[in-house]
Amino acid sequence: MRVGYVQTKPEFGKKKENIDNAVALIEQVDADLLVLPELFSTGYFFPSREELVKYTEEIPEGRTTKLFISLARQKKCAFVIGIAEKKDGRCFNSSVYITPAGDVHLYRKVHLFYKEQFIFNRGNLKFKAFPFYEYRLGMMICFDYIFPEACRVLALRGANIVCHPSNLVLNYCQITMPIRSIENRIFTVTANRVGSDTVGDETLKFTGMSQITDVDGNVLVRAGKHKPAVAVKDIDLRKSLEKMPTEFNDLIKDRRPDFYEELLR
Repeated sequence: MRVGYVQTKPEFGKKKENIDNAVALIEQVDADLLVLPELFSTGYFFPSREELVKYTEEIPEGRTTKLFISLARQKKCAFVIGIAEKKDGRCFNSSVYITPAGDVHLYRKVHLFYKEQFIFNRGNLKFKAFPFYEYRLGMMICFDYIFPEACRVLALRGANIVCHPSNLVLNYCQITMPIRSIENRIFTVTANRVGSDTVGDETLKFTGMSQITDVDGNVLVRAGKHKPAVAVKDIDLRKSLEKMPTEFNDLIKDRRPDFYEELLR
């Protein structure tokens, strides 16, 4: 299985240029799955909800989703892309999984980061594992990673690989995702962006370093901090079916939920 990330450098509000630049990177590789960053087509740092609304799209009716449905069929490749979604008067920070057949699956960001909570609605879809060839694929977005419950729920629901569109500004994620892989014996693909967005006197700088991790927490490939990049790696998803780090331990069956009551509060 060939999976990869597309690390982009979007300019805020320039949707056509941002999409064209992403597609140019995509055309450089052949893969079974490619993951793009959070909000890859619009940029991240919206000054207001009113500004956000200008750039939102419906899913799957929006132009960006339709373009990637066509691209998925053409390249026989699955995509996970991050876009700003509008639905029934609400705005979501969303991730779209598009299969090579053009089927569309949706996740909306649950854990909003920083000033997102003032302009986006909180996600209202549960963490799910969707069919991915003979395996299953889960999605989470950026700041979701810092909550281990997100990856654990995806693993419990059968995810073999977790796709992680991101716009990371903190320095924790790249060292945290290998732990998520080890905890759940899953593969992860984090697709981050580079560059910066500015609103008024405040600038957010993005950390790049998109990466793929395996079930043992190894970083199989990692991008640089400053430039767009695309990378593809061969992985064996069968390894994610084995949840036993020793002959006597099973990471799923050995759990003791009766001791975790606080997690439900």
